[in-house]
Amino acid sequence: MAESTKFTEEELKSITDIRDGNSRIISELGQVELQVFMITEELEKLQEIKSGLQIQFKNLQVEESELVASLNEKYGKGTVDISTGEFVPEN
Repeated sequence: MAESTKFTEEELKSITDIRDGNSRIISELGQVELQVFMITEELEKLQEIKSGLQIQFKNLQVEESELVASLNEKYGKGTVDISTGEFVPEN
């Protein structure tokens, strides 16, 4: 059986520094992964909100088209001054 040998202080410090560096990096990687998870969750929520707003926008576009068609049928083509409520027919 071989005799055991003691490392020098410098060698022990190098080993310890590397081990501590590995532990620090592993910990930081875990923190980054947690942040990525949390950001991904938030992004999914924002995507859901975005989808809902897009549906509402499309619905309003349809509603607007139907209203314009109804008003055109009733008053003819023209423009509306929203601030006065006046309809100005096309010439």
